[in-house]
Amino acid sequence: MNDTALLSLRQIGKTFSNGTEALRGMTLDVEQGSFVSLLGPSGCGKSTALKIIAGLGSLTTGRVLWPSSNTDSHGRPDCEISFVFQEPTLMQWATVFENVWLPLRLKGASRAGARDQVEEALDMVGLKDFAASYPRELSGGMKMRVSIARALVTRPKLLLMDEPFAALDEITRFKLNNDLLHLWETFNWTVIFVTHSVFESAYLSSRIVVMAARPGRVVEDIGVDAPYPRDDDFRTSSDYNAICRDASNALHNAMDAGDHL
Repeated sequence: MNDTALLSLRQIGKTFSNGTEALRGMTLDVEQGSFVSLLGPSGCGKSTALKIIAGLGSLTTGRVLWPSSNTDSHGRPDCEISFVFQEPTLMQWATVFENVWLPLRLKGASRAGARDQVEEALDMVGLKDFAASYPRELSGGMKMRVSIARALVTRPKLLLMDEPFAALDEITRFKLNNDLLHLWETFNWTVIFVTHSVFESAYLSSRIVVMAARPGRVVEDIGVDAPYPRDDDFRTSSDYNAICRDASNALHNAMDAGDHL
């Protein structure tokens, strides 16, 4: 086990009740402060792995270890974990403020007591002036910003993101990629980001973990040496093109590995 790992997956397996084997022998160390993308074809178990890390799904075999955190009797860490889903999953009847307040409210924080943290989270994502708005009044990109603010309001140590920008147009996606990297660099979170986009993984990541088609497992781990901060010039650089090429080749090999089990 890596001594600097925030978490370690050890031979994780997941078989659903219908017999579908989603994961087999998945082993991975995630270092503190890293930005790790799980890249793979649809249905390869990326989201399943993320839910297991979050404690939202059970595993069939293997272990999730938290070497740098204290854990409870169920093996769950004491560090704060937040999850951003592919869809914003906002409460349509509630204001932006109330949606972001929800995690703190569930912990017993009053509206007044949570105000500073909610406003800070909204300011992080550029939505402080929209606290009184309702989801129906927001664009798709703004709704996703609210979802991210809700994840950030608890000041997590680990941020899990399940293809959060997949449904957005390219310009909005690029903008949110830039904003996410700025927040990650500013607050030194650990991020695990699920995507099936080679280009997105190459732009965001310090590591790209490529997963084989079902049953999912790690088949290649690509370190991305390009420095941060990254901007639009990086997207047209030879370094970025080389990372995309390596990730694309690894993804094709992963799909072949799934076909030949």
